[in-house]
Amino acid sequence: MSGNSEFLWYIPNDVKPGHRGDSAVEHHNSLDTLTEQAKALEERGWKGALIGTGWGRPDTFTVATSLAARTTTFEPLIAVRPGYWRPANFASAAATLDHLTGGRIRVNIVSGQDNLSAYGDSEGDQAHRYARTKEFMRLVRRLWTEETVTYEGQHFRVSQSNVAPRIEIRGKRRHPKLYFGGASQAAERVSATEADVQLFWGEPIDGVSERIERLKGLGRRLDRDLPPLEFGLRITTLVRETTQQAWADAEAKVAEMAKNAGAGWNDHRRSVAVGQQRLLDLHKRGDVLDDNLYTAPGKYGGGGAGTTWLVGSAADVARSLRKYEDLGVTHFVLSDTPYLAEIRRQGDQLLPLLRR
Repeated sequence: MSGNSEFLWYIPNDVKPGHRGDSAVEHHNSLDTLTEQAKALEERGWKGALIGTGWGRPDTFTVATSLAARTTTFEPLIAVRPGYWRPANFASAAATLDHLTGGRIRVNIVSGQDNLSAYGDSEGDQAHRYARTKEFMRLVRRLWTEETVTYEGQHFRVSQSNVAPRIEIRGKRRHPKLYFGGASQAAERVSATEADVQLFWGEPIDGVSERIERLKGLGRRLDRDLPPLEFGLRITTLVRETTQQAWADAEAKVAEMAKNAGAGWNDHRRSVAVGQQRLLDLHKRGDVLDDNLYTAPGKYGGGGAGTTWLVGSAADVARSLRKYEDLGVTHFVLSDTPYLAEIRRQGDQLLPLLRR
């Protein structure tokens, strides 16, 4: 794969043990356990990890800060929600952490529905939600890149606001990258104009290709005034020594999911968004799409990146990921469980093939 691609992992950040088949061990969410994962990522050459968010889970920014303090190269991709954060508060917190870590911060903006009333937030319909997200992203970027900002929008306003310390420009990096997902028309319009990286879940090659072309066209029609949109893939990768062993283990995992009604897997299915529904519908086209995209988990409770899996030997999975890269995908967020064991296995077996 090209030298421009980056490979991150996923840290579950969940109070309940056994997330997506992870080892249900004592202190699974302690700082020591999560630090062990982050350090293993550093040692194996991963760039960093996405850290999930949602009410009822540990605060993502706090977890990211703690892991950044215990590592030296690990880059947290911090999931945050407009509404949980105000733009100026978040811009200041992120700028501070970016300064303290020497520029290791990335941000994933999440607009999917959450338990808003639990933390005093409220949202209207989809149009309202994404209009607010658009303002949030535009204002945060302005606060990072302009000395003093005055802004009055429909959802947010600031007067003579500035962020200290300032974000340090590091080569072509002017500020932490803003990742964004979503497959609805409203979400894609936000991504086309405001995101640095559009994250896709594990759709087949033809679906990702279609969406990339549509987003590029949207950016032109909506007069995007930022550098070209980049693209990322968030997917489960089940890698074993041989193709046969990988498929045997994948089928056994799905059988266990079916037996337990997807317990521990379906954290994206409380309210099914457009992108999630696209994934859940894929199994209607077949249990295996493309060469090795396994859709059966979506029948039994897989949600989000757990809905579809790339299955096979390291060579099989690397070959499939290269096909996404050929479309223009350069940011890959991979994972499988048990998380720590798979950080090591895939770091040893898969990453070297992806760097060729």
